[in-house]
Amino acid sequence: FETYKEGDKNIPWKVEMNFKGEHLDGVEYEQLLPYVTPETPAFRVILGDFVTTEDGTGVVHTSPTFGADDFRVAQQNGIPSIMVKDETGKDVPIVDRRGRFVAEITDFAGEPVKEQYLTDEEKTAEAEKQGREKYLSVDERIGIKLKHENKAFNVQKFDHTYPHCWRTDKPVLYYPLDSWFIRTTAKKQELLALNNTINWKPESTGTGRFGNWLENLVDWNLSRSRYWGTPLPIWRSEDGEEVCIGSIAELENGIRHALKDDVLSEEQRAANEKFLALVQEGKEDLHRPYVDEIYLISASGQLMQREPDLIDVWFDSGAMPYAQWHYPFENKDIFEKSFPADYISEGVDQTRGWFFTLHAIAGLLYDSVAFKNVVSTGLVLEKNGKKMSKRLGNGVDPFKALREYGADPIRWYMVTNANPWDNLRYNADGVTEVRNKFFGTLTNTYAFFALYANVDGYELNEFDRVPKENLPELDRWILSKLNTLVKDVDAAYADYDVTRAGRAIQEFVGDHLSNWYVRLARRRFWRGEMAEDKKAAYETLQ
Repeated sequence: FETYKEGDKNIPWKVEMNFKGEHLDGVEYEQLLPYVTPETPAFRVILGDFVTTEDGTGVVHTSPTFGADDFRVAQQNGIPSIMVKDETGKDVPIVDRRGRFVAEITDFAGEPVKEQYLTDEEKTAEAEKQGREKYLSVDERIGIKLKHENKAFNVQKFDHTYPHCWRTDKPVLYYPLDSWFIRTTAKKQELLALNNTINWKPESTGTGRFGNWLENLVDWNLSRSRYWGTPLPIWRSEDGEEVCIGSIAELENGIRHALKDDVLSEEQRAANEKFLALVQEGKEDLHRPYVDEIYLISASGQLMQREPDLIDVWFDSGAMPYAQWHYPFENKDIFEKSFPADYISEGVDQTRGWFFTLHAIAGLLYDSVAFKNVVSTGLVLEKNGKKMSKRLGNGVDPFKALREYGADPIRWYMVTNANPWDNLRYNADGVTEVRNKFFGTLTNTYAFFALYANVDGYELNEFDRVPKENLPELDRWILSKLNTLVKDVDAAYADYDVTRAGRAIQEFVGDHLSNWYVRLARRRFWRGEMAEDKKAAYETLQ
């Protein structure tokens, strides 16, 4: 301490005392970068259950506008978000939707918060503006600024986990947007109870992954700020009056009502009349941009325009049981016969996707399950257990594989190699083995039968079979094994266990039929005369 001078790179320090993090709860501190100062005090220490000491120090910066956990813990502790006003007077974050700081952040206005958002050419241009040979990112320059202002004890680079876009490998920016929600939390207990009536394969997915998802259910964020998709059927006035349209007929009535009013401009009136004409011709298009050109009038006589958002595409998937029959407008009898579905199957990742949307919509609308039995399948990985990816070049071209091995060997390999709900490490050597050992054995067994049947001119006569009591012990044994196989396979299928069924068939063909029966019975086919023993062998093998 005695030799330290201001500006020295290494700052001396000593431990004054030790205490738990909870002792810091409520301690206030100064804002480090006071470009925008919130009206409500925001800079104090709070406690959160999502921070661990395994991933860092156990102390983390919280940004309510740019993270779900941060937003939640800030709301719980009354911490405001740092916002600015846009040109319409609406509160918006200090980073725009292009990932760049707004004008109020004067030192970094217009610059991307992550350097990966810039191309190499843009980095070169920015470096020239900075008067440097190498571009310094905003992160780096903020660190330098804090150090120069004596607000940072230490500044250094380190690696840590951060979400990235799976397609571009660029950092993801979480962003707060106004959205429409379905209040699924209001039916949480009912959805949990309905889930307990579903036969899940494996059971652990229903009680574990899917059950846990329902236990921690949040309201369904329904709206999306996109162009292509199902439009949100909500019309709203400037003062907040809203109407949700449930059918073309209801929309048509709303348009006719609006045309009777003098609120619409000539252009709006013409757009409404054009849509009505298309409805009469059966040529209406309820997607953007056409649906945005429909204007309604509220109960108080105010102009209403459609909310610009779309519906989450997963809602479309969950509405499949009803949409496929245009229910409830048509095909009521057909729908009621097929709903709920006896059986569905999809990847285990659909616990938050199709499985959930099917379950949620059916539960919310009809207090019913959407499906009675479900097999949640694992993922098909490459042979070393890594996810297949075009980007990594470790994927398998399915069409090339089908041409090389045939569809049935690939199907059989995938069914028998692992339970459907387990991840499958796809290995072409395994497909080759299935083709040779299982399908090759079946082919050879049939070829053996066909060869001698053609030589002997054998044809089965159902009315002249060898009596069961006259069958040799070997024939009775293999038929007993076959009947046991039928029973076991039926039981496996009834339990939605296709792997157990497939393996039982495979064992029967390889061990009992080929290795034992054909091998021990082949001399009976070589005999010259069509005696009862030879005839019994043909009938049994056939």
